[in-house]
Amino acid sequence: MPEPYRTGDRVRTSTMDPDHHTRLPHYARGRAGTVVGFDGVHPLADLRARGVERPQQVYLVEFTARELFGQGDHSVTLSLWEEYLSDE
Repeated sequence: MPEPYRTGDRVRTSTMDPDHHTRLPHYARGRAGTVVGFDGVHPLADLRARGVERPQQVYLVEFTARELFGQGDHSVTLSLWEEYLSDE
């Protein structure tokens, strides 16, 4: 499965606010980060919880604390499914 994002690519997370389970943390929605690695291909947990299997690439995306929380000089890395991401 080819990856549309590569290490170093800037991405932005979705702003979705579904009424069902999602693995995209609220504090990370609509935020910009950098792909720093890959975490395999896994079923999208949001859909799997509803009985739908749709495997897709999971990316390691690094965000600055300032981007996520408005302050701080550290970074946070999240494992995020491809469906949550778009080009920055």
